[in-house]
Amino acid sequence: MEDFDYLGEGEVYLDGACQSLRPRPVIEALNKYYTEHNSCGERVKYKWGRETDALVEATREKVLKYLKLSARKYTVSFTLNTTFGINLILSQIDAGKFEKVMTSEIEHNSPFLATMAFSERTGLPREVMARNDDGTIDVGAYDFSDAIVVINCASNFDGRKLANLPELCKAVHKAGGILIIDAAQAMAHSVDVLAGVEVDAICFSAHKLYAPSLGVIVWRDELEKMLLSYWLGGGMVDDVERESYKLSAENKEHRFTRFESGLQAWGEIIGLGAALDWLMKLPKSAWKNLEKNYTELYEFLKTSEKVHLVNNESNPTMSFYVEGLDSHLLGEALSRENIMARTGYFCVHYYLDHVLGLPPLMRFSLGLHNRPEDIEKVKKVLGKILG
Repeated sequence: MEDFDYLGEGEVYLDGACQSLRPRPVIEALNKYYTEHNSCGERVKYKWGRETDALVEATREKVLKYLKLSARKYTVSFTLNTTFGINLILSQIDAGKFEKVMTSEIEHNSPFLATMAFSERTGLPREVMARNDDGTIDVGAYDFSDAIVVINCASNFDGRKLANLPELCKAVHKAGGILIIDAAQAMAHSVDVLAGVEVDAICFSAHKLYAPSLGVIVWRDELEKMLLSYWLGGGMVDDVERESYKLSAENKEHRFTRFESGLQAWGEIIGLGAALDWLMKLPKSAWKNLEKNYTELYEFLKTSEKVHLVNNESNPTMSFYVEGLDSHLLGEALSRENIMARTGYFCVHYYLDHVLGLPPLMRFSLGLHNRPEDIEKVKKVLGKILG
């Protein structure tokens, strides 16, 4: 794809689950901010600032459009990354309104550790739910009464989806609980699993969505009733007296400041807006090419008796190990051939190591930048290694 023309010949990037490559329009939008209207948003009245404000506000609108959520019910706030967003929400939740916190066994350490810390801090019990091989949850098997549920809707090691998210959301809300979604791995290639589902909060990382490094919290306005004001600072208040203050978030138009302390990454936010524009304008052929590439690579891996796949079906993200070969050494061997892929447990230590008992894995995570020749090269190089 011409938007990734900076990729050198023979360079194969297979680590999109960590961070995606950025297409030219995103890089250009970021450069334009720094060279044409570098300014503080929400604070200045001069021309550059007004342009920044308009583009940042447009990005908030694009995020909601991409997720098919209403601006009448939801607010978009920007932060550092998914981990920060989840912790930021949990750090301000009024624990007295809830009875327990719940997560699942296949979580990235972002929600897994954050819920552990929340339980230790508040004294609320923590429950770890099982996930089916297809990523779903047996909703009827759990009691969600007054629970804070923090869970992913797409896995970062095999891409399995929480396909029954609408059912889970309905059950949690009916039981008086709230649902916080880790959407870091879903936003780029699996947004269909959560689009239009009215959960209480969605946290994701823009740098996995073909955008600059940035975190996003999309939250239902009703959530504010359950929050305490612990994290305060610049840009969050309309007025301050000696012993009191007035939160800007009390004004609907500035509700986003609830999670936005201090100066924001204005250029990166604008870059996210450019990434969403780019994604929503992509031709169907681009998505078909991605599907063809990851399906071909997955089928190739399945043909070798030495390869043990974690995946049950093809997905842009696939993890495996090769019998008798250390995955880290395999990663180094691929690196020498300019094939870039991740090895290890991918911050899912509990499930991959302690539940499944797997050795460190190799992960291939493809993206829209990958070319047919990338797949041919990986097959050729791996074929020689596998014998």
